[in-house]
Amino acid sequence: MEHIKEKTIKKKPNQSGCCSAHEEYHHSEDDGHDHDHEHNADGSLFQMFLPAIISFVLLLIGIGFDNYFPQSWFSGYVRIGWYIVAYLPVGLPVLKEAYESIMKGDVFSEFFLMCIATIGAFAIGEFPEGVAVMLFYIIGENFQGLAVSRAKSNIKSLLDQRPDEVTILENNVATKVKAADVKIGSIIQLKAGEKLGLDGELLSDTASFNTAALTGESKPSTKIKGETVLAGMINENTIAQVKVTTDYKDSKLSKILEMVQNATAKKAPAELFIRKFAKIYTPIVVYLAIAICLLPMLFVDNYVFSDWLYRALVFLVISCPCALVISIPLGYFGGIGAASKNGILFKGSNFLDSISTIQNVVMDKTGTMTEGVFKVQEVIIFDDFDKEEILKLVNVLESQSTHPVATAIHNHVGKIDASIELKNVEEISGHGLKAEINGKELHVGNFKLMDKFNIKYDLDPNSVVYTTIAIAYDKKFAGYLTIADEIKEDAQETVNKLKALGVKVTMLSGDKTNVVQFVADKLGITKAFGDLLPEDKVNKLNEIKAKNETVAFVGDGVNDAPVIALSTVGIAMGGLGSDATIETADIVIQDDKPSKIPMAINIGKQTKKIVWQNITLAFVVKAFVLILGAGGLATMWEAVFADVGVALLAILNAVRIQKMKF
Repeated sequence: MEHIKEKTIKKKPNQSGCCSAHEEYHHSEDDGHDHDHEHNADGSLFQMFLPAIISFVLLLIGIGFDNYFPQSWFSGYVRIGWYIVAYLPVGLPVLKEAYESIMKGDVFSEFFLMCIATIGAFAIGEFPEGVAVMLFYIIGENFQGLAVSRAKSNIKSLLDQRPDEVTILENNVATKVKAADVKIGSIIQLKAGEKLGLDGELLSDTASFNTAALTGESKPSTKIKGETVLAGMINENTIAQVKVTTDYKDSKLSKILEMVQNATAKKAPAELFIRKFAKIYTPIVVYLAIAICLLPMLFVDNYVFSDWLYRALVFLVISCPCALVISIPLGYFGGIGAASKNGILFKGSNFLDSISTIQNVVMDKTGTMTEGVFKVQEVIIFDDFDKEEILKLVNVLESQSTHPVATAIHNHVGKIDASIELKNVEEISGHGLKAEINGKELHVGNFKLMDKFNIKYDLDPNSVVYTTIAIAYDKKFAGYLTIADEIKEDAQETVNKLKALGVKVTMLSGDKTNVVQFVADKLGITKAFGDLLPEDKVNKLNEIKAKNETVAFVGDGVNDAPVIALSTVGIAMGGLGSDATIETADIVIQDDKPSKIPMAINIGKQTKKIVWQNITLAFVVKAFVLILGAGGLATMWEAVFADVGVALLAILNAVRIQKMKF
C-alpha cells in the first residue's frame, strides 16, 4: 500500500440518492467535491448547525406573527418573502444536490423528494410546513454527520499512528528523513514519546512501548534486544534504536490500514438488500404520490386539487427511505469501529453478520491458546551429578542451536559460561546434540538420542506430558528437562465465554497428542486432536462443515492459512501471526488474546440486533404514517416525524454500540 497522505472522508449519495453512512476513503487531492451539509474537520459544530439555526429562528418568528402576535404588515408578498428567506439557508444546498443528482441521471434521489415536497408546500400556501420539512431534514443530516464522525473516530485514529518522518542514524549522525524512503537495514533512533514509523528489530537492550493504538491494550509492553517492534508503537521512556526489517508499505500497520479501508467495501446482506430495495422503492413512491394527487379527480365528486396535492406531498415526505439507508450502514460501521477500538479488525461488515451466527469455534493450540514461547517447566537431575554443573554444560551446548528449545534452556539457566570449552560438537538431525567436554561426552536431546548411543534410562518417555530433553554425561543418564508452552492467562475465560454463548469448541494442533490433550483437559475442551498435518486440519474442519454448521477457525501459523480460508469465518492472531494467515483471515485479533474471540462474536450479535431494530422501527412507523397520509389523516408534521424523526431515532440507536462494553 502506498504512503497514506492526509485523508478526508467524503459522504456520497448512494444508488438510492441517500447519503450512506458507509464512508469511502479518498486521497484529498483526488476529490475536491464537498457536500454543503457535511461536517468536515475544518468546520465547528456551530458552523455546521448555523444555517439550521437561522432558518429555525426565522420560522419561529413567522409562526409567531401568523398565530400569536398578528402584524398587519406580515401578509402577502412580505409573508411569502419571509418564509422564502427562512427556507433558503437549509433549502439551497439540497436544491443544489437535487440538480447535480439529476444531471448524473439519478432523478429519484432523496434530495429530489425533499425539493418536490417543500416547493409543493409553498405552491399551495403551506409556507411554515415547507420550511419545517427542509429544516428538520437538514438537522437530521447534521446529526447523521455527527454520528458517522463518532463511529469512524476509532478507525480513523489508525491513520495517525505512523509518523511521516523518522530519525535515522548514518555514521552516528541523526538525520530526519521521510518514513516511506527508509530502506531495510537502516537504524532508527526513537526518542521517548516518539512513534515508530516502520517495523523492525530492537537493538537496545530493553525498551518499553505503548501498543494501545495497535492492540487496544493500555498496559505498556516491554521488549528486549532482538525482539520485533511494530510501526505505530510509542516509545515510553529511554532512547531506543531499531533496525528496520520491513519496507514502509509492507509493515503490519500498513496492512491493518489497508484492511480497515477496504472493510466497508464488503457489505452485509442487510445492506445489500436495503440498497437494492431503496433503488426500486423510491421511484414507486413518487409514482404513487402522483397517483394520490391525480387519480381521485376521476372518482371524487368534490375533488379539490390543492387538498390532494397536499396529501401527495405528505406521502412523499413520509416515504423517504433515508432512515433505512442511513442507519443500517451506520450500524455496521459502528460495529467495525467498536471492534477496532478493542483491537479486533473486521475486514468487512459481512463478517459481522457471519460471526454472529457461528456455532463452532475451532482453534489451533500454539500461539492461539498458548503463548507460543517455550519455557522450562521441570529440571530433574539425579543425585549422582552436580545439578548446577550439568545445567551449565547443557546451556553451553544448546548455545550452538537456534531451536526454540535451546532458547528456553538459555532463558532458564542464564549467562553462558565462556570458560567451558566444547570439542567435536555434532548436531544429529531429529535427535539432538553431542559434544566432548573435559574428555567426556555430553548428549542433550530426545530419548531417541539416548537409544542411538545405547545410554540406558529408567523412564517411560510417554509418561511425561511435556516435551522432554534427556541429558547424558559420560555415557550415563543424568536426568531430563521438561519444556512447555504456557497457556495464555485468558484462555480459560475464552472457553467459558464461548460455552456460555452456546458455541462448541474444538482444538486442532500439530503438537503431540498427549500435550494437546493435557492443554484441552486443563481448559475444559472436550474435543481435541493432535499430531495433525495441515491437510489433517482441513479434513477435520470439513467434517464439521458436513453437518451444515457454521465454523470459525482461529490460528496464527502459515500452516493455518488453508483451514482459515476454508472456514465460514477465519480469525488470525495478528501479533504473532504469520502474514499469510493475516492476509487470508476475515477477522484479525491484534493483541493475540483469545478472549477477543467471544468479544468479536458479541459485537457481531449486538450489531445485527441493532440493525434489525432499525429496520423494524423504520418499516412499522413509515407504513403506519403512509396509510394515514394517503387517507388525509396525517399532516406535514407527522410526515416530518416519520422521516427525520425515525431517522434520528435509528441513528441514535446505531451509535449505541460505540458505548457498549463487551
